[in-house]
Amino acid sequence: MRTNVDSLIDKETIDIVNQVESDAMADAGEYVVNQTSNDDILIICDSLVKIFKTEDVEVMALQGLDMEIRRGELLSVIGKSGSGKSTLMNIIGGLEKPSAGKITVGGKNLSEMTDKEMVSYRKKTVGFVWQKSGRNLLGYLTSLENIEFAMNFTGIKGKEKREKALKLIEMVGMSHKKDSYPHQMSGGEQQRIAIAVALANDPEILLADEPTGAVDTKTSNMIQDLFRELNRKLGLTIIIVTHDMKLANKVDRVVMISDGKISTEKIMKAQYREKIDNMEGMELDEDAHEEFSVLDKAHRVQLNEEMLEAAGIDTNKVKITVEDGKVIITAENSR
Repeated sequence: MRTNVDSLIDKETIDIVNQVESDAMADAGEYVVNQTSNDDILIICDSLVKIFKTEDVEVMALQGLDMEIRRGELLSVIGKSGSGKSTLMNIIGGLEKPSAGKITVGGKNLSEMTDKEMVSYRKKTVGFVWQKSGRNLLGYLTSLENIEFAMNFTGIKGKEKREKALKLIEMVGMSHKKDSYPHQMSGGEQQRIAIAVALANDPEILLADEPTGAVDTKTSNMIQDLFRELNRKLGLTIIIVTHDMKLANKVDRVVMISDGKISTEKIMKAQYREKIDNMEGMELDEDAHEEFSVLDKAHRVQLNEEMLEAAGIDTNKVKITVEDGKVIITAENSR
């Protein structure tokens, strides 16, 4: 029996995520992504498959997903519940391994890493921002102490640790809340501190799971602008998993996942990229991105529900013709 069940996936991954803090304390072997490579591609997902199993249920979260992410790219991954987007993020973050296929980061195959190498990868290469503040911040520590705590696994100590924590909290615009505890801050303020915590290990990749899911529109816009500023100033590769189309539309590339595969991509047009870089809080119209369907390695393409409905296609058979260099898909009963 095969199905898409978000709750099952969440149950499977939450236990793994809860081990991150204890894992980071392990005496791990050294692993650092090669940042001096001339190759512009940082992450390569090659035919990724991920299957979750219980006694009577098999969940195929990823079904041969292919994707490349460039170093320093700012992109969002969107899709319906159960589409596989969170599973993809967990695999990129080293929280899970694929059932089949290969993922390489900086030329290193994550699937072949030992447990110690994977812990070191999470410590040195990836920063996480989760939707729920309880997974980002420790409630008994102040904002500044939360950031400093994350540095315990980087080797930075004493005065240098404090100075770096102050710099990070200033970078996210929260210096005035450095002595506040999580319960004394709003959801948006907590997320800003969570971003500073995620940057404490100087990661090359920042992964954000629904970072604006629990905040209002104004705060969401502020967080969107902050991600873009960090991407531009620090050269961070930022991957945002979200349902928030307003957030998705402010990134350079939008990747849509459907049934465990990439179905479409939207690329921001150059003129809009220049405008948004120069204007904080700018709202983009629907023309800001150009949309492309994605061919997989077998040259297959997915058609979304809107396309099928507009073309009057309501069966699993279509007619395909090539006219004047264009591929034309029509309904089975069309003339």
